[in-house]
Amino acid sequence: MAEVSYVDASRIYPGNPPVTAVNRLNLEIADGEFLVLVGPSGCGKSTALRMLAGLEDVSEGEVRISGKDVSNKPPKDRDIAMVFQNYALYPHMTVADNMGFALKLKGVPKAQREEQVRTAAKLLDLEKYLDRKPKALSGGQRQRVAMGRAIVRSPAVFLMDEPLSNLDAKLRVETRANIAALQTRLGTTTLYVTHDQVEAMTMGHRVAVLKDGLLQQCDTPRALYDRPGNAFVAGFIGSPAMNLMTVPLTEGGAKIGDLHVPLSRSVLDEASRANLSEVTLGVRPEGFDVSPDGKGFPLHVDLVEELGADAYVYGTSPLGQDVRQLVVRISAGREPEIGQTINLVVHTKETHVFHPETGERLAD
Repeated sequence: MAEVSYVDASRIYPGNPPVTAVNRLNLEIADGEFLVLVGPSGCGKSTALRMLAGLEDVSEGEVRISGKDVSNKPPKDRDIAMVFQNYALYPHMTVADNMGFALKLKGVPKAQREEQVRTAAKLLDLEKYLDRKPKALSGGQRQRVAMGRAIVRSPAVFLMDEPLSNLDAKLRVETRANIAALQTRLGTTTLYVTHDQVEAMTMGHRVAVLKDGLLQQCDTPRALYDRPGNAFVAGFIGSPAMNLMTVPLTEGGAKIGDLHVPLSRSVLDEASRANLSEVTLGVRPEGFDVSPDGKGFPLHVDLVEELGADAYVYGTSPLGQDVRQLVVRISAGREPEIGQTINLVVHTKETHVFHPETGERLAD
């Protein structure tokens, strides 16, 4: 097992001007931890993983495994195993041969090799497929073979680069649960890359959010959801996304249309020290409620998504000079009609407040 560290690690591609894909990344992954790197396309998450794998150069800083700088070591000397998006299985080999190929290259005796393959196949429920070729397997089974190939090597670190992106929605849910359970069972330090924040939130012990090569926040899934450090993390984590509105400050709070929303004294004091006349107010879909007495601010209903136990209502609301698109979660049986206008109130404890220019969270 091993811990992993990025120490001011950067990847800069030459050009005019140079392109910084990963910018001074500082990140600690504990021994046995499952850490997920998440962010939009082009944020640098796959580059960061490939820097650890040795597939991308570290332009500045260091990447360490078990406290040793491996920035200049070739991939084969880093004691890592990587699971790719496209499986990368040999089509002419059986499942057993694919899983044991790396051991064969290392000169592991055949009997020992077969035993390690059988052990991994049992973990992954692949025992009955060991004699098949990859073309005779489903996408989910092929992904498990790719996992098995990594497991038999007993590496210090697993690296997984969007391994579920080629699977259909149902199989993704099933396979991500299997991967998370398997990692817990094996206890191998794992760095997992995905652009799917739902995947990140359901799998990782901690989640690191990247944007434009910069680490925005790294914390447990619950902490990221309950207390995002800036407006980007607030808008990225959660499905549907948090509603973000720039609204004026008033005495004791903020104003959404004609609705006064109380804010904590610490937030108001920080806003005052920064000479702010307005703030970015964040409210998750479940932070709204339909006003029972017609008070609140109006929302014109454009779309209703019924999900069984509850529904998501998408609509527009005039806020000052702007018209904002909002999404609200409503309990089943209370859904409005498309074209209807409803009035909303905000649960005071469900608000998040950010600096309107820097996006940083204001104290609360």
